Amino acid sequence: MSAIAPRPWRRFNFAAGLACSAPNCIHTMEVTQQCVVALTWILKDTLGEELDVLDEPVDFLVGGDDLFKRIEEALQGHGVGTKLDLHLEPEEAFGDYDESLIFLEKRELFPAEIEEGMTFESSAMPQGTNPVPADLLYTVTEIYPEHVVLDGNHPLAGIAIRLHLKIESVREATEEEIGRGTAGTGFFRIEPMAPGNDTVH
Repeated sequence: MSAIAPRPWRRFNFAAGLACSAPNCIHTMEVTQQCVVALTWILKDTLGEELDVLDEPVDFLVGGDDLFKRIEEALQGHGVGTKLDLHLEPEEAFGDYDESLIFLEKRELFPAEIEEGMTFESSAMPQGTNPVPADLLYTVTEIYPEHVVLDGNHPLAGIAIRLHLKIESVREATEEEIGRGTAGTGFFRIEPMAPGNDTVH
C-alpha cells in the first residue's frame, strides 16, 4: 500500500484507514468495550489552528490499542451520529515533550537524500547511530552540514488538543481484531518514511 502523503503543516503521517463497509455494520449499536467504531474528526490545537481533518470514516477498536483512554471513555454509550467535542491535555494524548529524546547524529551516516520530516524506526537507523530508547520512531527535525537532529517525541507531544469527532458507524469486533488489539489503525500512528521507503508498515 502506498504511503500517505504528509499534511502540508507537518511532514509525518496521520492515521489512515478505510470506511466501515462490512455487511455487519450495525447502525443501532452503542459504543461498548471491544466494538469497532468508525470516526471522522477535526483536530485543532488550543489556539484553534486546524491540525488535521478526517473526512472519510476510519475504524478503531474500542478496548484495544487504537484510541486514547480519554477518547474511549467519552465514546462509551453513544451511538451513530453522535458528535463529541473533547479537550485532551498532553498527558491524555501524546504525552509531555521529553528533551532527553533529542539526539545529534553525524550527517555522514545518513543518505544524501534525507529530508526534514522523514521518520526512521530505531531498527532501520543507519549503522553507527546511537539513539535510545531503541523502540521509538525518530523524526528528522533539522539537518546541518555536520549533523542531523533526531527527535523521538511524537510530533504532537506537549500539545493540548481539541477534537471534534463524529461516530459514523458501530459494529461488533471480530475475534481477529480483539486478538490483535487493533482494527488496523491507531490514533495518529506515525508510519516510517525513510529514503527509498514508499510503503506503509
